[in-house]
Amino acid sequence: VQVVESGGGLARPGGSLRLSCVVSGFTFRDFAMSWVRPAPGKVPEWVSGIDADGIHTREAASVEGRFTIPRDNAKNTLYLQMNSLEPEDTAMYYCAKAVGRAVVSRWTNSEYDYWGQGTQVTVSS
Repeated sequence: VQVVESGGGLARPGGSLRLSCVVSGFTFRDFAMSWVRPAPGKVPEWVSGIDADGIHTREAASVEGRFTIPRDNAKNTLYLQMNSLEPEDTAMYYCAKAVGRAVVSRWTNSEYDYWGQGTQVTVSS
């Protein structure tokens, strides 16, 4: 299994970035996916999730209305569209494969089995 994130970089407050996550080694369309980011001294912060079919999505309160999580099952690719970026969004962002089809709205070790190396997002003026 490979999970490869890309698209991070430096953005100004109020700007936008689109992260991509290309996967291989499993049937992408059969599994829900999420984006998570580390929280200092805490468990990873779940950011957004989507079900296997791409119908149901969830976002953390901290990003609701600013981030969306589309997926393209034909391209084995998950995205995170990040708009109205804030300095507090600065983090390494990881794409994580859930163990089932239903959207996951939290981070727990038991609900994900693969994730990538991450892509760094820095929001600064």
